[in-house]
Parts: sequence; C-alpha cells; structure tokens
Amino acid sequence: MSYNVIITDSGFPNNIPEKEILGTIDCSVTNIQCKEESQLSSLVSKVDALLVQWSPITRKVIEGMDQCRIIVRYGIGVDNIDIEAAKDKGIPVCNVPDYCINEVADHTIALAVAALRQIKETDQQTRKGDWKITLPRPVSSFSNLNFCIVGFGRIAREVAQRAIGLSFKVKAYDPFVNQAIIMAAGVEPLSLDQLLEDADILSLHLPLNSGTAHFINKVSLKRMKPGSLIVNTSRGGLIDSSALAEALAKKELWGAALDVFEEEPLPLNHILYQIPGVLLSSHVAWYSIQSIPVLQRKAAEEVLRALKGELLLNRVV
Repeated sequence: MSYNVIITDSGFPNNIPEKEILGTIDCSVTNIQCKEESQLSSLVSKVDALLVQWSPITRKVIEGMDQCRIIVRYGIGVDNIDIEAAKDKGIPVCNVPDYCINEVADHTIALAVAALRQIKETDQQTRKGDWKITLPRPVSSFSNLNFCIVGFGRIAREVAQRAIGLSFKVKAYDPFVNQAIIMAAGVEPLSLDQLLEDADILSLHLPLNSGTAHFINKVSLKRMKPGSLIVNTSRGGLIDSSALAEALAKKELWGAALDVFEEEPLPLNHILYQIPGVLLSSHVAWYSIQSIPVLQRKAAEEVLRALKGELLLNRVV
C-alpha cells in the first residue's frame, strides 16, 4: 500500500529527515507550504498523514480529510490545530514534547538575566559614549530575588535548575504536579495567588488552551509587584498584550522579556516596541542547529508509527 504524507508548511532548510524515515515504507512526502484554509481543504482531502508547523488546521480542513490517520505538530504546542474537530473525526493528534528542552530553558534564563542586568540598555548607552559604571536602573542581587515559575513540566524543571544555579530563590505553581515532585527539585511550591504576589521574575511555562488563554491579564497583573519582570517563552496567547502594555506604561511592572506573542510576527506598530524595559526576541527560544533535525526526525517517526499501526508515543488526543 502506498501512503500520501503532506507537510503543510515548514521553515526547515529541507525535509530530508522526514523523507529518509518515511522512505522505509511505500510513502510519498510532499511539502505544499500552504497556510490558507480554502487551499488546505482541497490539498489534504486524500492525505494519509499530516505534518504541520504553523498552518491553522481548522475544523473545515479536518472535516475534509477522509482517510487521514494522524496529524503531527512540529513542536510542543498544538493550539493551531482544532483538537475537538480532530477528536470528532477520530484522527489522532500528536506533538513532539521532548525536543528543544535545553534550548528553551537556556533562552528563558538568557532573557531573564539580560533584562535584569539591562544588557541591551547598557550596550546602547555605552555605544553612545555614555560610560557609566552603574546600570541604568537599580537591580537586586539574584540571591535576593524570587524566580517564580508557572507550570512545572519538562522545560520548567530545566529552567528551575538553571535559576537555582544562579542563586535565585525558586518557587513554582502547577496544580497538576505533586508538590513532593516540586520540592524534590529544590523548588518551593506555592498557590497561584502567593506565587503572583511573591514573584520578582514570573516565568510562564503553560500550554495554550481555553483555560490558560490570557492567563496574564489585568486582574493577575494587579497582584504582582511593581518591580516584577515577566518572562514568556511558552505561548504568546498566555498574555493579554494590551493589559501588559498598559501595566508597563504605567510602571506597574519592572519589565517584560518575551519570545512569543499573540500575533506573530509582532506588527511593527505594536506598542510593545515603544515601551522601555521590554526585551523582545522573535520566537527563537526553540532553535539550535541540533534541535531542527531532532524535531523533524521525531515528528516523522510518529507518522511512521501511525502508518504501520503501532502505538503512538506522544498522542495529545
């Protein structure tokens, strides 16, 4: 039997890993580079498996897939796939939760440290000939700061270990993780309200779904210290950007260090570009020269398991 695998879109240099893995069975692999719902609906109607990076896989697209055995997201989050529609259609959705763990943890800490130590501002100041031996804004020693983590999954645990190594006081909230596990990692478990109130740095590590959308909003921001920093390398939709911008403009927060945004690319006229104390990167936390082929290989291996009728390793639904 010959299988038809379609890659809706990808930003990888090539798709050699996928073709090598899926080439072990009678299988064609085609990268259509399409993100338009109407085009996707017609192009994937007879697909046996779908590999997806950023394309929105909506209910309309899913309902038109009559023989699809699996949808695999290149990445950890699956918020661009209509999970309920896939469930209704009986199509398994899988992700790749065990790649780029170190990369994202490293980037999270890098953003926090760069923001707190004001690397960007000091570099700009120095290049202008304004030589000062103090930072533009006061900052405490890391050992005096609470590094508070929301969510305690794979990446968050690596972030915690790095933060402990830098002498932060590390605390975490995750209602789905036993407190004994959090404590065994050398981290203090707290309630959400207490975590928000204690946070000098608040690092987000949550999936994006209906229960976590705008997790950071006007209400939660009011609970935080005026001197706190928000770091987000998880999903942009966890933060109400307007509420965050307003809090920053009113100096109700010390700053924000963000790698992900509600709208990507972040529009050039977005207010976050104009607010001092905001450090931005362009959804690059996942990246290393090692992480790309690992992601491609693991995604393709999950497709191969589905086509061979084997047990799926990372089924979301």
